[in-house]
Amino acid sequence: MAVRRVMPLVRSEALRESREFYGLLGFEEVMNHGWIVTLASPSNPSAQVSLVTSDKTAPVTPDLSVEVDDVDAAHAVVRASGAEIVHPLQDEEWGVRRFMVRDPNGRVVNVLSHR
Repeated sequence: MAVRRVMPLVRSEALRESREFYGLLGFEEVMNHGWIVTLASPSNPSAQVSLVTSDKTAPVTPDLSVEVDDVDAAHAVVRASGAEIVHPLQDEEWGVRRFMVRDPNGRVVNVLSHR
C-alpha cells in the first residue's frame, strides 16, 4: 500500500471567506461539493487543503485525509490493529471508496482511494 497524498481538513462555517483567505496564499479551488471545498496549489497540485462544514455521509467530520493506492488493504491493516473504525468502508457517490479511523490522539482520519 502506498500513500498518494495527505490533505488537512479545516472545519469552516465560512467557506467563501476561508476560500478567499487560502487564495491569498496561492491556492485555487479544484473541487466544490457545497459541504467540502478542496483547494490546490497550481504549481504543485498535490499540495492541497480542504474546507469542510460537516461530512455528508459520516457521523463525524474528519481532521485529515490520506489517499492510498489500495483502500481495501489499508482497511484490513487498520482493522487488524484494533483501531477504532468510526465510519465503515464504503463507496461514496462522489467517486471515492473510503473509511474513517480514530488515531491515538482522538483525530479522525479519512482514508480513501479514488475509484
